[in-house]
Amino acid sequence: MQPRLIPPAARAMADSKQGQDLGAITAQAVRMLRMSHLTFEQAFDPLFWIDSAGRIRRTNAAAQRVLGRTRDELAKRRIEELVTKAQSWCPRPGAEEGASWHFEARLRTPGDEELPVDVAVCQIEHEGERFACAFVRDIGQLKRTEGALRDALHEVEQLKNRLQAENVYLRDEIEREHDFEEIVGQSESLAKVLASIAQVASTDATVLILGESGTGKELVARAIHGNGGRKDRPLVKVNCAALPANLIESELFGHERGAFTGALQRRVGRFELADGGTIFLDEIGDLPLELQAKLLRVLQEGELERLGDPRTISVDVRVIAATNQELSQSVERGTFRADLYYRLNVFPLLMPPLRERGGDVRLLAKHFAVKYGRKLGRPVERISEDMMQQLEAYEWPGNVRELQNVIERAVIVSQGDVLTLDQPLRARVTTPPQATLAQDANAPAVPEVSPPAGPVRTLREVEESMIRDALAACRWVIGGKNGAAKRLDMAPSTLRERMQRYGIRRPTDA
Repeated sequence: MQPRLIPPAARAMADSKQGQDLGAITAQAVRMLRMSHLTFEQAFDPLFWIDSAGRIRRTNAAAQRVLGRTRDELAKRRIEELVTKAQSWCPRPGAEEGASWHFEARLRTPGDEELPVDVAVCQIEHEGERFACAFVRDIGQLKRTEGALRDALHEVEQLKNRLQAENVYLRDEIEREHDFEEIVGQSESLAKVLASIAQVASTDATVLILGESGTGKELVARAIHGNGGRKDRPLVKVNCAALPANLIESELFGHERGAFTGALQRRVGRFELADGGTIFLDEIGDLPLELQAKLLRVLQEGELERLGDPRTISVDVRVIAATNQELSQSVERGTFRADLYYRLNVFPLLMPPLRERGGDVRLLAKHFAVKYGRKLGRPVERISEDMMQQLEAYEWPGNVRELQNVIERAVIVSQGDVLTLDQPLRARVTTPPQATLAQDANAPAVPEVSPPAGPVRTLREVEESMIRDALAACRWVIGGKNGAAKRLDMAPSTLRERMQRYGIRRPTDA
């Protein structure tokens, strides 16, 4: 078969068409390369081409701007000189073309600052050589936002914990009836106390309230707080005598979960709870000696640590303390730190006993009669004159609290709207203050007794004697219905702590 002959004219036309197609393809390729180049150069984020040896082969304008170096300067650098995690930026041996990976790193800027970046790397081949093309994004603002968010969440969590603790505390305070609704009286001795309250309330000075049991020391603490600049924050009360020694540290300073057996969750301490407000340390003289140093640190430096947490917590708390003990004598006996005593004794305030508040008994009796008449649904019109004379003649070893209890009992037993006593109160010989402190403030009126023949014993000696007598009477049984703790009206743990303090041990033959 003869080959087909193509006319010269047709061949010329075909060659011309192929030339046109090749030219069009070449022009299109040039446009695409130009677009790729422009895209690479105009990208907002830094881009790097890095070869297998870790050398920077190409960068865009954004990379030059962020690093503060020219293209030629960067071309002389290795990537490890400018970044962290340098190996992650380089091509990976054995990886296929198009393989990609992602990580976070830091770029070193000319000012020796480290810029946090997010890096996405794609492996490519060009002219027989492997490259890693790294797409870099500044995440500094994102990290700052995340850090601010974490800090905000941490602060919210702290505020939430404090609010929960405050709610629990305030519920307890609402449910607990205060000893007095307001300060009642017009005696000269009480007027001096009120003047002192007015002087110190507007300051942040530490106040030490002294006085016998039942004189209204907590009421004075509330008045100082309520008239000061911290009145919008809570007044947190801690009874140092009512808490066992092994729990009072946790109560004051808080603890972390697992800090000790039974610590199932974090607890905010009373000092943290009172931050910005006032803490009232009642019966401060009963604070265990080992905790007095920690309390002194809080008073002096405003810092504490929760049990189980070494971090230091700063608090801004005003401290009001109260005691019915002679702390100066406790210092001499070595049961109270001298430095803590002087730190607390910035503004001492002495509450007068009721027997020294001439004329206030009548006012207080009327006040309590109205209060308990409303509470018990038995309106009281007046107090019989015979009862009033007995009230004014009585020496009130239990002070205002004892008067309060007597009036409440009278409201219960009286018939009609005139208040009378169910049993007479007889005048007593004035009891020395130290002996008065040792008596039970909540006890009912007691028969007249003669003054002690021998020297007056201290509160410590009286309490130790009472504990020994109760233990002997109960055959050294501490807990339970017939135990010494029940007889002394205190918790078994408190009794054990007092026994340890006074060195009381069961005899071997008991």
